[in-house]
Order: sequence, then structure tokens, then C-alpha cells
Amino acid sequence: MSEYRLPPRAWALLTWTEGKLVVRDTAGLIVPLGLPVLIMVMNGAGSDGEGSEHFRGLPALDAYVVPMTLVMVVALIGIVNMPAALAAYRRTGVLRRLSVTPAHPALVLVAQVVVSLAQTLVGVALALLVARLGFQVSMPRGALSAIGVFALVTVAMYALGMVVAALAPTPNSAVAVGLVLFFATMAVGGGFGPRENLPDWLSRIGEYLPYGAGLEALSACWTGVPPGAAHLGALAASAVLAAAVAARTFRWN
Repeated sequence: MSEYRLPPRAWALLTWTEGKLVVRDTAGLIVPLGLPVLIMVMNGAGSDGEGSEHFRGLPALDAYVVPMTLVMVVALIGIVNMPAALAAYRRTGVLRRLSVTPAHPALVLVAQVVVSLAQTLVGVALALLVARLGFQVSMPRGALSAIGVFALVTVAMYALGMVVAALAPTPNSAVAVGLVLFFATMAVGGGFGPRENLPDWLSRIGEYLPYGAGLEALSACWTGVPPGAAHLGALAASAVLAAAVAARTFRWN
């Protein structure tokens, strides 16, 4: 295990380098931060205040749209951005070359996850700031539960992203597969409107896929209701299953 041990300064430099690469990727930086906020702003601007639909005493913007925005941020970063970066490293031989140095390629993977998590936190902070200042959106009534649920959603989305990174042979294919997976789970999980508008069987499936389960659990926390055990179980099962598949299929070369 000695090859996994790097001095703290080397760890910091590796993570800093990954961060600079993310910042230089303008589209990869702006889309997962700006698109969810833009959709939230459009929903907020289109709501009519007192006459809008309410969920357990909260406006739909608070109880549904904001949780949906947060799930969208982490899904875009975890399923689309991160797999594309890792696929690019494998395609260009970076991971293979690192395998003969003290910096094992697994350390690059860890650094990429750390940077992606930082980007996710920036996206979440931006969305909450815009929601609070622009639309006076309330913070979740179950704040601690919301933090725990969001952490679980993040693990599930990143595990799915690792599967994409493991199976996609090129950066372009990683982006394509990631976007298809993102929009498919979003569509059946309530991201394009209430799931009740979908056929019943498709709505049930979408409810327990990571996007739908995350949205339902986070929305419950916002309204002060304990998140459903079935939704939490679905998120945990998705994370474990996806992580197992990624670990078995991921290739450094």
C-alpha cells in the first residue's frame, strides 16, 4: 500500500491541479452550476405567489423546485462531468503512465472526486443563495435530515458516474452516455413535471431511481417530514450496486 501514500503537499498539489483543470473547462464549469439555477429562476418567475400549488404548507418552489435543483446539480457533475474527465485521462494514457510512479492512478481518481465535490458544494450554495435572495425560499425544516439525504444522493450519483467512467471508452462517449442517463432518470424522476403525468408503471420506476428517490427524500426534508425508508433504501442500494459494478469493470488502461 506504500504507493498510495503521498506527502500532504503532493496531495494538495494534485488536488489543486485537478481544480485548475476543472475551472479551465468553461462548459463543464458553467453548465452544472448555471443550468439548474436558470431552471429554478424560470420556475420562480413563473409562479404566482399565493395562488401557486402548495406541498404540506410550503409553496411548490420551496418544497419541490429547489430540491429538484439541488439533485440536478449533483447529477450533472457526478454523472456527466466527472466520468468525462476520467475517460479523458484513460484515453490519453495519463492513468497508465501514473501507474509506474509513486502517484498511483487511484489518487487521481480521489483528487477528481474531491474537486467534483467542491464544485457540487459551490453549485448548491449558489442555488440556495439565489432561491433565498430572489424568491425568499425557506430553508429545509429538517435541516440535518436534508444534509444526510443530500450526502446519500451524492454518493449514489457519483457511483453511477463511476460506472459511466468505467464503461465509456472515450471522453465523448462518456459525455453522451452520461447525458442520456441524466435526462432519462430526470424525466422519469419528476424533473420535467410531476410524475403523476407519466404512466403509472413508469412513474413507479422513476420514483425509486436515484433522481426520483433523491427528489422525494429531499422534498420531504424540506417540508419537515421524515424521508421515506423506501426512498433512502433505493438510494443506498443504487450506490452499493453501482459502486460494485464500477469497481469490477473500471480499467486504468
